[in-house]
Amino acid sequence: MKRAIFLVGCLLLLAACGGGGGGSSGGGSSFSSSSSASSSSSSSSSMTLANFTTISVDPGPAGADGNVNIGFVTVKICAPGATTCQTIDHIIMDTGSVGLRIENEALSTAMRAALPHTTTGGKGVGECYQYVDGYVFGSVRKADFTIGGESVSDMPLLVIGDDGDYASVPADCSSGGGDSHDTIADFGANGIIGIGMGVSDCGSYCAGTANNGYYYTCVAAACTATALATSAQVPNPVARMAVNNNGTVIDLPAVAHPGVVGLTGKLYFGIGTQTNNQLGGQTILTTGTGLITATYKGVSLTQSFIDSGTNFYGFSDSAITGCTGDLEGFYCPTSSLDLSATLTGGNGNTANVAFTIDNTDQLVDTPYYVLPGLGGDPNGFDNLQPYSNSFDFGLPFFYGRKVYTAISGRNAGGTMGPYVAF
Repeated sequence: MKRAIFLVGCLLLLAACGGGGGGSSGGGSSFSSSSSASSSSSSSSSMTLANFTTISVDPGPAGADGNVNIGFVTVKICAPGATTCQTIDHIIMDTGSVGLRIENEALSTAMRAALPHTTTGGKGVGECYQYVDGYVFGSVRKADFTIGGESVSDMPLLVIGDDGDYASVPADCSSGGGDSHDTIADFGANGIIGIGMGVSDCGSYCAGTANNGYYYTCVAAACTATALATSAQVPNPVARMAVNNNGTVIDLPAVAHPGVVGLTGKLYFGIGTQTNNQLGGQTILTTGTGLITATYKGVSLTQSFIDSGTNFYGFSDSAITGCTGDLEGFYCPTSSLDLSATLTGGNGNTANVAFTIDNTDQLVDTPYYVLPGLGGDPNGFDNLQPYSNSFDFGLPFFYGRKVYTAISGRNAGGTMGPYVAF
């Protein structure tokens, strides 16, 4: 029996490129650049560096087996200032979104009871966060947060699929299309950590607009759209760190085709702040909106992006044979194809990217969960609403590269974010 290749809930994040992240109103931006913490260039050579954590690419948590090309990290959350804590593995590492979101069913009973709710006007705050294949909704809570050697106190996060006051999803959230990812099985993970280019998940738009599509006040399972101060919104956890707060570096080893069973690498916090996160000869591609231009076979795709939360190379090419049946949407060329694209940033810098697309039908017969040649046409999947004119460089792009993601408004190694570099 062939192992399924799943497209998990984080695939092709709408918020990855600065678009509206929730609801039908749009207009939100993940690129708020409020300076709640300033970046630092100080080095800690006199002490053991702790600004990193391990990335694991594997099948996922129990109940969600079958994921491929998904990078997971482990986080720890505690009730603010308390000793009630929980370590949670299999959190998707995503450079295409902003904020920590954890499945309610991944939390222990004690943890659910201990995490305080964010409130405004005496009412609990809920959030809708939409992806092109679905949405999540739940309560906004606060926790003391730890990842690797970094910690953030009293940080807002989303508890996906929370019950009680948040049991009824607002109509303008569910009507955005796709399915609810309110279980571990649906999402393919215990949660997701968005470490993209924004400081917060919505910013000034949600602070000044009530009908913003993100935030709601909820009482007795009835939710009403509300404005929410930027400081209370779900933040980029990296932007809240004390020193290493201007971006991230993902370092995953190269993978030979057709793939391997599993893979580990490192996620470093900060860019140019420690000896282990310095820029070298990488090409910096600046981006005002999270989008860059990819030129593929002579066509300029101006809404392209690099996103660790996507598990394949997503692009349209009618010359490549597509798969059929359960694999429809993926590519199934008769033999592996060596291809290339040229990426261009807002600063005019360019970088050529070579990649190989394998036959997905042959890949599902392997025991591998790391597939460097997995590709497909986003327009070929019934449950996706991808950007037009785009090329999505998912996790396979990261294999064998150090990829830097700089946060908006932060000086990262001498260049102001947002940018990507590799």
